[in-house]
This record gives sequence, structure tokens and C-alpha cells, in this order.
Amino acid sequence: MTSAAERPASQYSAEGTANTSVATDPLQTATGVYVTVHGHFYQPPRENPYLDAIERQPSASPFHDWNERIHHECYRPNAFARVLNDRGEVVGIVNNYEYFSFNIGPTLMSWLERYDVEVYQRILEADRKSSDRLNGHGNAIAQVYNHIIMPLANERDKYTQIRWGKEDFRSRFGRDPEGMWLAETAVDYATLEALVAEGIKFIVLAPSQAERCRPIPTDEQPVTQWLEVGGSQIDPTRPYRCYLKPTLSNQDSPLSAEYSFPTNESSDTPYIDIFFYDGPISRDMGFNDVLGWAGTLAGRIGSAVRGDRRTSQLISVGTDGETFGHHKSGTEKTLAFAFVDEFPRRGWTVTNYAHYLSLNPPTWEVELKPVTAWSCAHGVNRWQDDCGCGGEGGVWHQKWRRPLRNALDWLRDQLSKVYEETGRQFFRDPWATRDEYIHVIRDRSPANVERFLARHRTRKLTPSEQVDALRLLEMQRHSLLMYTSCGWFFEELSRPEGTQILRYAARALELAGDVSGVQLEKGFIKRLSQAPSNVELFKHGAEVYRQLVVSAQIGIEQVAAHYAISSLFTTYPQQQRVYCYDAHQLDYQMQRMGSLTLAVGQLRLTSEITWESTHLVFAVLHLGGWDFHCCIQPFGGRRTYSQMKEKLFAALQQASAAHAILAMSQLFGGNSFNLQKLFAEERHRIMRLLSQKTLTRLDQLYTQVYRDNYGILMAFQRDELPVPQELQVAAEVAISNRARMSLRALEQENGEPQQGLNQLAELEAIAKEANQLRCQLNIPDAKQTLEQLILRSLWKLLHDSNPATLEADIQRLERMISIGNQLHLGLSLHRPQELYFSCLHSQIVPLLESDTNGNSSQLRQLLLLGQKLAVDVSPWLNQLS
Repeated sequence: MTSAAERPASQYSAEGTANTSVATDPLQTATGVYVTVHGHFYQPPRENPYLDAIERQPSASPFHDWNERIHHECYRPNAFARVLNDRGEVVGIVNNYEYFSFNIGPTLMSWLERYDVEVYQRILEADRKSSDRLNGHGNAIAQVYNHIIMPLANERDKYTQIRWGKEDFRSRFGRDPEGMWLAETAVDYATLEALVAEGIKFIVLAPSQAERCRPIPTDEQPVTQWLEVGGSQIDPTRPYRCYLKPTLSNQDSPLSAEYSFPTNESSDTPYIDIFFYDGPISRDMGFNDVLGWAGTLAGRIGSAVRGDRRTSQLISVGTDGETFGHHKSGTEKTLAFAFVDEFPRRGWTVTNYAHYLSLNPPTWEVELKPVTAWSCAHGVNRWQDDCGCGGEGGVWHQKWRRPLRNALDWLRDQLSKVYEETGRQFFRDPWATRDEYIHVIRDRSPANVERFLARHRTRKLTPSEQVDALRLLEMQRHSLLMYTSCGWFFEELSRPEGTQILRYAARALELAGDVSGVQLEKGFIKRLSQAPSNVELFKHGAEVYRQLVVSAQIGIEQVAAHYAISSLFTTYPQQQRVYCYDAHQLDYQMQRMGSLTLAVGQLRLTSEITWESTHLVFAVLHLGGWDFHCCIQPFGGRRTYSQMKEKLFAALQQASAAHAILAMSQLFGGNSFNLQKLFAEERHRIMRLLSQKTLTRLDQLYTQVYRDNYGILMAFQRDELPVPQELQVAAEVAISNRARMSLRALEQENGEPQQGLNQLAELEAIAKEANQLRCQLNIPDAKQTLEQLILRSLWKLLHDSNPATLEADIQRLERMISIGNQLHLGLSLHRPQELYFSCLHSQIVPLLESDTNGNSSQLRQLLLLGQKLAVDVSPWLNQLS
């Protein structure tokens, strides 16, 4: 893909930056060619609105969900992008975010912060480093909060989206954003006004969104000619100033009246600066082979450089950040080499929009088309009409888009009335409170929520009023999430994206009912019935809602049932987090009678989001196998609870499932839960546990068959005859089971070196046996287990090694890598590579340069280990030879 073969590894620092002499002038004064590659990194919010967690998505297999999969393919690789030589060895590791101009959606950043804090910190560090390099202008820009189409939002939602996006950015990067990315670059002048009012200095648009441009009139040239550029002819190598039109219908908006707008020195007209990315190059990056090699990318960018002797020019390209690694595998390496080698070698300065703007303020102004977006040729109709965008080449219509938009707009307006009328009881200014609710979304700790409520409340609120206040704010959060643009982007309403925004809508109207008693669902469903589906099963949006949304709704009793059934297989502490609920176990007792198991308990569930708290009683009966019977009811007092518990355990003594279920029905009523009612992930865990006894018996049976017929199997192999399927399956099951047991023992060796060596020898024998018999082993956790063991061993070797055992420790590590290859696990050595590469420059090379104690043999062993990890150590090995 890209190669640094012509440059030795010693030319790269630990971060992979080429140690070439770079003139500082372009960083201080606008001169020469500047290059900005902008990545729009974004994933739609995928969390279950009731659990605040992403559930397993089978289509993302082998990963848990699409966030995890794309993170593995894109977000992490760009934080540790490799520069390789012609042997495929690492000569540099580059944090691409240090060179990208980028925005990362707030909902994605929240996920990254929880899932991979190392990558999250690398992104923040990259912004700090770029700010240091580029005169205080970091690479990161903000994004409207949850990717709504701004021209279609009402005015209040526009401002909240911007304010939430700004505050989320500020809380992470420690500075105010200079620019903001608009979802789908969708823009109109009302959106520009809101951006200007909120202090945003610039935005990035597609060239097709410009209508006309001209040089800004000056005293020397008071009259300039407009150039019509509506066909994407605008010159994207310079920034433009866009003055807000004084004829805006909302120029007297009470929301914007309080703000002072930035103005031109010679004009009172407010403005915002705009960059237009190079459309043809950006398209080639997304849809052609420009990213296959750094030289090709540089050549394509070079073709856009103007030869008209201008002092400076900016070649700006922009595309989805997921292009680099997810859509186009491995292309983060292309960018890394381009950033640190190819671009600088051509004399180009890698910069970001804010830095270039500071060096080269606009001398041209631009007027935009009225309402546009980069991904729709019909304004913003892709998110409200059957315009054909998103259904290219297919037979499906998008007639559902307008009714869906109308239904959500109606619901939003109804929710706004509920919020204003009820919110006045709790908040001094309900809408200002909503705008600042982002502080709670970022930090839901009780102390922070208390401070937030204290700032905005009309008076001291009772506990129940605090719950209603938080419900109202959550209702508004979900009313914004239901406008996430992805819901309209594709060809069919019943896709996961459309279903997800309907789930947010359902949660919002449910919260409205909880707070005010208003019932909005019938009116909403009636309007959804006007949205025709392309899928015969659904017919229209109302059926999509009933079948895919209502069926997935979760009440607090289901959370309690989840806890109760799980408690039969998990010993819970007194306090336990269950998704976004705090579960406080007040009492618990379990008894077994033959094949029956009965657990009875008290539980207080408290939502971490709305603070709603419920005291419940549960009884769960496991009848054996897959059969569970669980009942939930509100706590009715200690005496009632004690009597109920006594009756239930007395019924259990009859050793009759029917008798026990009858007692439960009499005490709890007819409503019950079973294994199917559990949340999917816990249900799958319990299913595996329940299957374990059967699988163990089968493992023993197959192992016996394999042992009894080993000689016959080998005879078939020697004579190159097809092995009978029954015998081959027995061999694969038996050997897979041995491999799992050996890996588990290796993982739990507890510091006993000999035990670890024995297990390594066993795994080597297993790999040899499996390969001889051409077995396809089923050891799904082996890859992750071995990768973790390799990383753990390497860390200990590099940071806590014993010189006396160094050679043995290295051999042990190399054997683990070799075993992974022999078992065909497809090991990823990326993290060990990153650890080794960092220590190579910070520890090993300095030791080599200062070696006066005759440690060359040990240093050579460490360098040879680097070779095993595919790190280029040839300069230092040559130095020792």
C-alpha cells in the first residue's frame, strides 16, 4: 500500500514523524501550498433508549456492534497508523488525528470515552499537539450534536444542537470550537445566523452549495463583479466570507437578539467564513483508488494546485472519516505516510482550516444557494420527500419520508407544549434549562445533577418533583435524537436507522405521559399510518412502530425480572449496576428442591438518568432446562412480604412445579416473565450456561470416540483417503476441547513458569496434531486470550524484566506467537507492536547507544524480538553485527 523502504527506521521518531528540517515560515505567514484533509467521523446513536446501552448487532459479527467493528477497522488504526517498509515491517507509528482536520460526533465521542479510553486520549492529545504546532489552532472542530438536518429543524432545536455541540466539545478538548460541522453539510441562512450568534467562526461546505462569489469590495476597489458558480465552479483553494442577509425572516428572533454578531470592519452585516472542499478529489478519495498509495494521493492533490503565482493556496479535501480503514481497508497507512513524508517532501504544509484562516483571512465573499446539502441534489428533500436520493438503482420508493417528517414534527410540537407548561413548575426558564442539560448528559453523577437542578429550579424540589424535572429533560433529549438524519437517509423506513429514531420518539411520548398524563401515542400512530412501507409485512409506518418499536419497549418490571432470573446464575453484591439502573438488593433467599430452584427477594431499582426509584418484590422459579417462571410486584410492606415468602417456600416443599407456580400466581397475579423476556445479552449468557452440562457430556463422548479411533484416523490420513465425517467431527471436537483447556490453564498459571512451559508444550502438540488431521478447530476465544497473554508478557518483559531470565522470557513470548500461527488464529500483533515500538525508541535504543557493560547479547535478543513482531530493527541489528 505505502512504503517507507527508502528511509531507514531511525529517521522516524516514536510517533513516526520524519526527522526532516521543516521551515517554520509557512506556519507563521501564508506562503506556498497548504493541504487539509478533513475527516467527518460519525456514528448514529445506537443505544437502546431504555437501557442507555448498545445491544448486540448480529450484522456486525464477529464484533458486538457496528461501533466496535468500525472502531477496530478505523478509529483505532488511525490513532496508531503504521508506516511500513517493503518487508511489511513497522518503521513508524503515526497518530493521524494529529494531522487530520476532523470532527467526531458527540455521541461517538461518548462511546469512545467508555469503550477505548486509550484511543479517546490519543484524539485529545492530537488536538493539543496540533494546536501547539499551528499557533494555537487545534485540528478538531465541533459538530451539531446528534446530526440533525439543520434547515429542517425549528429555531429552538437549531440553537440547542449548536449549544450542545459546543459544550460537548469544550468539555472534552478544553477550548471553544472555532468551526462546526453541519450534518450532511445541510445549510440555509437561518442556520448560518444561529452559528454566528453562537460564536462559530467557520464551516465547511461542498462546492455545489455556492451560488455566486466576488472579491470583497475595498476602498481601492469599491465595486466588484459577481461570478456565478452555481455549478460547482467555485475555487476551493481560498476561504470565503458569507454575510448574512438582512432580509431573513427570523432576523428579529428573540433567541438571537441578545447576541453580538461579528461584523466586517466596514460593515454592520454579520458574517461567517466558509471553506469549500475540493469536490472531485474528495469524491475520488471516497469512490476511486486514490487512497491506494501515498504517491497517487499526492499526485491527485497536486493536480489541483493553481499555477497563477498566488502567495498561498489551500487544497482542502473532505470525506467520511470512516473511509480511512473501514470503507477502504488499510488506507490509514496511506494517509500516515502522506502526512509525514509525501506531503512535506513536496514542500506542502499540512494544516487545518482554523490555522489557514488565521494566516489568510478571506478576500472574497460568497452567497449560498437557499437550502442545500452535499448528499442531496434536491436541497434537503432527502430528509423529507420522495426525491429519489438514497434509492438509486432500486425499485423502492421513499414516499414514507414526508409523512414520517410530519409525524415527528407534530410530536415535537406536542412535546414542546408539555415541556413549557409543566416545566414552568420546576424551571425558571425551561428552554435555557434544556440548552444547559448537556452538562448533565456529560456527567450524570448525583452531585452534578444536584448542582444543575439547583441552578435552574424555581424553588426547592421534592424528590418526586426532581424525577419529573429529569423526565421532562429526557423527553426533550429524545425529541432531538428522533431527528437524527440517518432515519431518512436510506430507502426504507423499517431499516434499523428508521426504527431507531422511532424508538426515541416512543420513549419521548412515554415520558410525556409519565409526567403530565397526556396520551400522544394514538395521534402519533395515526400519522405514521400515512407513511407507506416498501415491505409487505409492515405496509406502513404504524405497523413498523407496532412490530419493531412497541415490542422492544422495556419497563422497570422487566429490569427487575432480568435481575431476578440472572440472580440464579450470578451472586450479586448488595449494590449492582444493571445497565442504567442501580439495583439495591434489600433481601434475597434461594432454596432448591430436586430439580426446582426458587429465589425470592426485595429489590430497589433506581434509574441513573431520571432518578425514578421503585421498591419491588420478585419470585423466580427455575423448573430445570429452559423453563423459568418469574413474577414481580410492588413492595407491599414487611409483613406482607414475610407472609408471601413463607407461603412460597412452603409450596416449594411439595416438590411440585405446578404447586409452586399456582402459589406464585395467587400471590402475584397472572403477569409473569420467562427467559425470553430477559435482555438479549444476559439471555444468551444463561443459554450458554444451561447448555454447558450437555456440551461437557458431548465433549467427553467425542473425546472417547477420537481416542478409540485415533489409529484409524491416522491410517485414512496416511493413505490420503477422505476421513469419515463422524470421525473427523469427533477429532475436531476433542482437539478443540483440549486447546480450550490448555489456554485456560495458561491464562491462570499464577506465576509458575514451569506450569506455563508445560501448557505451551501442550498447545504446540495440539497444533501439530490438528494440522496433521486437517482439523478446523472451534476455539472462538483463543485469539483474544492469546493476544492478551502476549501483550501482558511483553509489558512485563519490557518494564519489569529479570536479566537472568530475559532469554527464557523472550523465548516464551516467541513460542506464544508461533502457537497462534500454528493454530491459524489470525493473531493481531498491533498492540504488542505499539508497545514494543514505543519502548524501542524510549528504552532499547538509548541502552544500545550507551552500552558500556557488555549487554549486547541481551540487546540483540530484544531486537530480534522486534523482528518477530514485524518492527523494523535492522539499523540497530546492523550496528551490533
